[in-house]
Amino acid sequence: MKADYRKLFEPKIINSVSGLALIARVIVDGFLSGSHQSRRVGPGQEFSQYRGYQPGDDMRLLDWKMLARSGRYYIKESDIDTQVNVKFIIDTSASMLHEETGLKKIDFVRVLVASLAYLSHGQGDMVGLYALNNSGLKSVYPASHKKHYNRILHELIEMKVGGEWPSNLDDLNKIHQRTQKELLFVITDMHEMDTELTHWIHHLKTSRNEVVVLHVLGENELEFNYSGALVFEDLETGKKVKVDATNAKKTYLESLENNLEEIKNACLSKNIGYELFSLKNPIEEALQLFLKKRIELR
Repeated sequence: MKADYRKLFEPKIINSVSGLALIARVIVDGFLSGSHQSRRVGPGQEFSQYRGYQPGDDMRLLDWKMLARSGRYYIKESDIDTQVNVKFIIDTSASMLHEETGLKKIDFVRVLVASLAYLSHGQGDMVGLYALNNSGLKSVYPASHKKHYNRILHELIEMKVGGEWPSNLDDLNKIHQRTQKELLFVITDMHEMDTELTHWIHHLKTSRNEVVVLHVLGENELEFNYSGALVFEDLETGKKVKVDATNAKKTYLESLENNLEEIKNACLSKNIGYELFSLKNPIEEALQLFLKKRIELR
């Protein structure tokens, strides 16, 4: 079923709570069914592994049964995770309405966030959702009870997409929680007029949180699979540009490569994680990234 879940990527399925819940469950359960993915790190749950004894280790951690069986000294390590605030911050500016092969970027993001939230909820974490454009910030503050996940799904479906990214930092304090560990995912296509989005993300980072940018772009945006004379319209400003696609492709791809490298380097310089996703990327890649970042936050 893991290979077939994209058959469910239909607007009428994605934009219903039951449909979105189904997609998320299929993706995450398939991901966790692999033996190498089955580790769950929720609060109060232990995951144990063995390593060889090293001088200075606490002798009380020696596993005497392993010693009896193997004749070697092993330390039994256990990871017990504390609850983490996981927050998803979604760019709901108009450029997220870009559509390819019947799938809008914002619908792909709905599936992406629903899957990550389902995995996070299964770990017992506090999950929050924030949708932002220049019309304001829509917030679902973190919680971990079962009904809260359904509210997350409802708000994902009801998000209003339009306008631009705000040019100020006013909403940062409404997102930050200064007293608890946080894992923040910013899901965006990184389309900005100047550096307002980059600047905002940089100010999101603190010494107590992990911030990861999931940069979502369409295949045509990444590969410029166009031909002939075309008119491109900026979804946020309405500005139109006439382009001869064949002649423009090389210049576009070179400019895109430079831009992506600048964005990535700007994030990494601030100790912010960065991952580029196309609309064809397997959602499992984001789930693997989530588990990795959550472990790093402990």
